[in-house]
Amino acid sequence: MAKLKSSRSVESVKDVGYHHCGPGLYLQVSPSGTKSWIYRFKSPVTRKQREMGLGSQSVIGLAEARQLASAQKRLVTLGRDPIEQRKQIQKSKALERARHVSFTEAAEACIEAKSHEWRNAKHAQQWQNSLKQYAYPVLGELSLSDITTELVLKVIEPIWISKSETASRVRQRIETIWDYGKARNYVDGENPARLKGHLDQLLAKTSKVKKVRHFPALPYDEIGNFMKSLRNRSGFSALGLEFLILTAGRTGEVIGAKWSEFDLEKSIWTIPAERMKVGKEHRVPLAPAATAILNTITSNRIPEDYVFSGWKQNTGLSNNAFLSLLKKMGRSDITAHGFRSTYRDWAAENAYHFSNETIELALAHTIKNKAEAAYRRGDQLQRRRELMLSWEQFIEDKIQDKS
Repeated sequence: MAKLKSSRSVESVKDVGYHHCGPGLYLQVSPSGTKSWIYRFKSPVTRKQREMGLGSQSVIGLAEARQLASAQKRLVTLGRDPIEQRKQIQKSKALERARHVSFTEAAEACIEAKSHEWRNAKHAQQWQNSLKQYAYPVLGELSLSDITTELVLKVIEPIWISKSETASRVRQRIETIWDYGKARNYVDGENPARLKGHLDQLLAKTSKVKKVRHFPALPYDEIGNFMKSLRNRSGFSALGLEFLILTAGRTGEVIGAKWSEFDLEKSIWTIPAERMKVGKEHRVPLAPAATAILNTITSNRIPEDYVFSGWKQNTGLSNNAFLSLLKKMGRSDITAHGFRSTYRDWAAENAYHFSNETIELALAHTIKNKAEAAYRRGDQLQRRRELMLSWEQFIEDKIQDKS
């Protein structure tokens, strides 16, 4: 391997740390003393001066470095940029290696990478379950580069009408996995699972075919009778469900509530952003009946303990706790989430002195109108407190009507 034997074999240039060793060839010496070969040239494409690394001097000798520089000079003479040429070769090699990366392998890697931005493990499990059931049987063993529009359609067309929501999610997940593979240089070209300007020309619009699924809800005029029956039951499930009704909360928000989230003196429940569907902190004003429920619980007041405890120590109620309770009450026809609709229907018919914005804020709904959202100021806590007092009073009045 040829080495530089003396300083006379190189010519110093103006750039500090560079030594001229031949046409376009320089030896670069870093502040730490390491040496590497650099080829300088004017790009025939951009007409800008560029530098291309040729390797370490500890591996490549002077003679070999001059040969490499000569090869790059030949490319420049032919009108090619050596750096871009090398990138293209590396990309081709990466794409060739990617032909051995199966859709299943890419999906698992994508889920692992994306799981850090998801709020809970359940979301990752939903991805895995849907892909395993619908995508893997068709695409699983194929490489990403072998996936075509026809194969994507083979996955989603059988359920596009009958299970439109599921089909739409599976398509989105295939599209995301393919984009992940493209970012990793596993595949190149256009995404065969993209909807806009592609599959939307081949499939019926889901908005035209899918049926909106509403959670079975209790008519608000029946709330008194139901609440009276609920209060005759004991246990954290009954307390939690009543608390959910009084606050118009979601099941996950209630069963995951911890004592650290409550200010009982101010009667405010602050749900952290990571537990909210929209990823934004939500303050809930507590009416007297909701606060009274909390005051009846004295067994577990440690800040990080769950308010509504499950069977095991320091665990919250299960996701099915309210559903099981409703079945025991003979009310399999309704769901816990449906009580948000009960509240919303009541508000639409009875809370006419409150604005729609206040009612929607109580439900922690986002404003779809971007212009309206931009001008929203504050969370109307005091106004929502008055609203929830009205809701509680309506319930109490209905209980008295049924007694």
